[in-house]
Amino acid sequence: MNEPTAPRRPPGHHQAAVTVHHPAPITPAPIAPLVPVQPDNVPTVASVVLPDGRVVTGYAIEAAKPEPVAAKPAVSRAAVNIALGGIGFGAVCGGLFLLTTFIAALAALIHQLIVLAAVIFGGWIAVQIFSATGHRAGGTTVHIRKAVIKRNHFHH
Repeated sequence: MNEPTAPRRPPGHHQAAVTVHHPAPITPAPIAPLVPVQPDNVPTVASVVLPDGRVVTGYAIEAAKPEPVAAKPAVSRAAVNIALGGIGFGAVCGGLFLLTTFIAALAALIHQLIVLAAVIFGGWIAVQIFSATGHRAGGTTVHIRKAVIKRNHFHH
């Protein structure tokens, strides 16, 4: 009932031939012949008599020598880095101090220029108002003369 069926292929479809490739074995490289080398110092054979009378014979083992510790510098790297950072910070602070001084001087100069412009412009306006000619720029000049008013009529 639930048996698998072979897949159907369209008519004219042929299965392609499968080519199998087998890898070629790698031949190992020839090994160089080993030449026995005698050590410089042949350790001496030592015998130890144990308290129960047994004798143990073997090579004497030298105590392991600790590796020489590298000499530590007199000043740690962290201290050097902190000192260099302080020097750099001091240099930056000097530059920032000069920058703030320059900005303060520039602000004072601008303030003085504004005050100077106000004084000059105010003086020019005062000269225009109180000039001896009595003329105002763009205004109307009215001359008042002795006039007689009779019965709501103006006579001059």
